[in-house]
Amino acid sequence: RGGRRGRKDEEEKWVPCTKLGRLVQQGKIKSLEQIYLFSMPVKEYQIVEYFLGSALKDEVMKIMPVQKQTRAGQRTRFKAFVVVGDSNGHVGLGVKCAKEVATAIRGAIILAKMSCIPIRRGYWGNKIGKVHTVPTKVTGKCGSVTIRLIPAPRGAGAPCISVVSHACTWLMRQGLRPAHCGHAGSPVNLFSWLAGSSHCVSRLLGCGVTVDCGVRGCSRWARLATYLCTIHCTIQISCSY
Repeated sequence: RGGRRGRKDEEEKWVPCTKLGRLVQQGKIKSLEQIYLFSMPVKEYQIVEYFLGSALKDEVMKIMPVQKQTRAGQRTRFKAFVVVGDSNGHVGLGVKCAKEVATAIRGAIILAKMSCIPIRRGYWGNKIGKVHTVPTKVTGKCGSVTIRLIPAPRGAGAPCISVVSHACTWLMRQGLRPAHCGHAGSPVNLFSWLAGSSHCVSRLLGCGVTVDCGVRGCSRWARLATYLCTIHCTIQISCSY
């Protein structure tokens, strides 16, 4: 009985196992954007907790039983779908299967934090105030499900279609509350809707980004544009000589 008293303190203390985790703990990396800028893989969920902290909220979307046929009979396990986000441009999706429900939820939360991605946001109309919606029309697909997001003005609210309620939760977790949503496909498979929404918002970073877009992820593309302009000018000068 007495040996379990210090177990909680041991779990709360974070000992990094990767070089990225050690750099974060030492204060060499100041934000998540620096990690995303150089496309460094996140192997520890404590890194995301270190930067986002209490702003990161998780929500269990669905828990479903799955079965596998074996020689001894059917083996039943539980699959959990969890969405995490800080309502400020970061969102992640985690799926985990385990023998117990609590273990599946705990594992799905960890996977969702490690798969957290930045979301590019923009304006509808004039660039007034803070970013509030998707900057352009974008389409995502997973399986038979196709989801299309369209910019909307402030006050439009989230898409209130019963079929895409999970996509609405996905949008609210990343701070994209006003946005029009179109959908097509079977509403039976929940993972297709969540993965399609994830694919849809992740494609926003592949669009052309300007310096005045007012989003966190624009620094990477702005630096790349500046670098390419510098290289192009150097080539022209060397050829003129």
